Amino acid sequence: MKKTIQKISVIALAIALIVAMLAACGNSPAATPEPAPEPAKPAETTTSAAPEPEAPEISGDVVQAGSTSVQPLSQELADAFMDMHSKVIIDIQGGGSGQGVKAVEEDLVDFGALSRELKDEEKAIVAQEWVIAKDGIAIVVNKDVDVDDLTKDQIKDIFTGEITNWSEVGGASAKIEVVVREEGSGTRDAFNELTGVLGKDADGNNIDNTIETALIQSSTGAIVQTVGSTEHSIGYISLGSLNDSVNAVKVGGVVPSSATVLDGSYVVSRPFILITGRTLSEQAQAFIDFIMSAEGQKIVEESHFIPVK
Repeated sequence: MKKTIQKISVIALAIALIVAMLAACGNSPAATPEPAPEPAKPAETTTSAAPEPEAPEISGDVVQAGSTSVQPLSQELADAFMDMHSKVIIDIQGGGSGQGVKAVEEDLVDFGALSRELKDEEKAIVAQEWVIAKDGIAIVVNKDVDVDDLTKDQIKDIFTGEITNWSEVGGASAKIEVVVREEGSGTRDAFNELTGVLGKDADGNNIDNTIETALIQSSTGAIVQTVGSTEHSIGYISLGSLNDSVNAVKVGGVVPSSATVLDGSYVVSRPFILITGRTLSEQAQAFIDFIMSAEGQKIVEESHFIPVK
């Protein structure tokens, strides 16, 4: 009996333990389930606009012929343009303004260059015309000269030797010392043409009538220095090179300046013109656009000519 009671107690204890364990399990907090992973997002792709293809570099030849006075300026402009466009070759030739017109008429060039206005009979062959610069030539005298105004005819007569004393043009009695540039100088050619010092022989050929006793100098700086240091002297220089060491005289009452050259009232001045008789190639159009741009006109000014823009 005693053994039976002990067996029952053991069984009861086992049951109690099982119930306690079950109760403990029921009171435990439920494990929080792991959240389901979010579906992977597709990788973002950055779409950028395709780069625009670069414009092909211009190439080809450009030919200009004509005025020898325009030639040095045109070469400066051509050199700058070819530095920017290595596949363009620009050939700048001289020959004179008349040759420039003839070359355009015969369709041999892209541009003809003139250092004068077009004549009426030349205008029919011109498709387009550009004034790319203007050139003024100042008549300068030593500071001891008491004449400050001369007519164009008086200037011609002084430089050809018809007038030899300042008293003949209203000044004090003193022998006039004439100072000029060397033969072949563009400034000398321009001065002679504009003032009438350049004459014609019986066959129509040009004759330089400059007085034989003139003092010849090989640069603008030398002209300024010689006139500035030589008593009773007179010479001529590009307007852009004028300084205070000499006096510039009026011509026909008009003071030489950029403004009077541009408005045409100062008569010892001239335009630099390019003309064409054809539809321009891409490279020729680009060249003339460059000449007329701010950058091209800056080169005009740096070359001691007067920009037109």
